[in-house]
Amino acid sequence: MQECPMQALDPARQDAEFVTFFAGGQSFSLDITHVREIRRWTAVTPLPHAPQEVLGVMNLRGSVIPIYDLAARFGLGPTPENPRNVVVVAMIGPQTVGLLVEAVSEILSVDRAQVQDTPDIRADSTRQSITGVIPLQDGMTRVIDLAAVIQPRGRQAA
Repeated sequence: MQECPMQALDPARQDAEFVTFFAGGQSFSLDITHVREIRRWTAVTPLPHAPQEVLGVMNLRGSVIPIYDLAARFGLGPTPENPRNVVVVAMIGPQTVGLLVEAVSEILSVDRAQVQDTPDIRADSTRQSITGVIPLQDGMTRVIDLAAVIQPRGRQAA
């Protein structure tokens, strides 16, 4: 288990750190301030009538947290079983959730100016769940909005 430090958001800071990972064979990233820890995949307890992308719940040191298959949530198909799969445990406000991903890649430090706006592709769900893109040497990574990812489909963030 690898722990990622929590940092307070300082608007005066010009740099940002993102945890990058792969889901559906594509690169995504999450602001490190949301990441609590990274855990190996373990079996979860399924819940009846849960959306397809909610795999179930996991006991995390006495707290029961929902586990989302990030690839399935983004319409990229279910994450295939693999021993490299990990769960990114993240917090959004008081809520803790787990995101099943194929692998964590790196912690990326960038100047906030490098995070570019999500292009307008006339898909509201994309603009709501992807807050920006970061050009990399070998492609791009998408910055996800955790609140938009975990909210039920068809509901707007408050």
